[in-house]
Amino acid sequence: MTYYEFDNDYRARGHLYIVGIDEAGRGPLAGPVYIAAVILPPTFNDARIKDSKELNENELIELSDLIKKVALDYRIVSMSADEIDTYNIYQATRMGMLQALGEMEAEYHFVLSDAMPLGQLEVGHEAIVQGDAKSLSIAAASILAKVARDAYMYELDIAYPHYDFKHNKGYPTRKHLEALEIYGPVKGVHRYSYKPVRDAENLQIKLF
Repeated sequence: MTYYEFDNDYRARGHLYIVGIDEAGRGPLAGPVYIAAVILPPTFNDARIKDSKELNENELIELSDLIKKVALDYRIVSMSADEIDTYNIYQATRMGMLQALGEMEAEYHFVLSDAMPLGQLEVGHEAIVQGDAKSLSIAAASILAKVARDAYMYELDIAYPHYDFKHNKGYPTRKHLEALEIYGPVKGVHRYSYKPVRDAENLQIKLF
């Protein structure tokens, strides 16, 4: 079954307009988690749209622009590192998904999320395990979220070049971990609820 056929299986059940929701950035030590929600036209299909992890940067940007152009509606929201520390990454991601849904203006009949149960909604909802590798709508949302988050991490790289955010996007690469040990974490940038960040903070306290 192709991505498009997966979504059409839901449309065949009477859910013409589907919202796909996905996130980017649950695993990194730094930066926000980004969440995107998108409604694609029922007849739209593009075989290039797939799980964002399978696409290179140029493909991601090109497809993000295309998705924004053809979408009936889309929203991109973010939850900050501080919010992640306050609520935990699972709850922060869920809150972001609900926020993105709440901001949608176009009509929709069903919601497909990537493995995130959203509770009771006004319409039907299903959390699909590995949804970004099955559903066109979820895959499109994953692309929007990924491109938006990468752009933000490039901005952080300019402000904090020694962490190499341009290349690691906040993930715990060796260079990022080494920079954390040397410079310590940055408030509002790093996620202090994540163990490597806490360890780096404690090391700085001991050193100074």
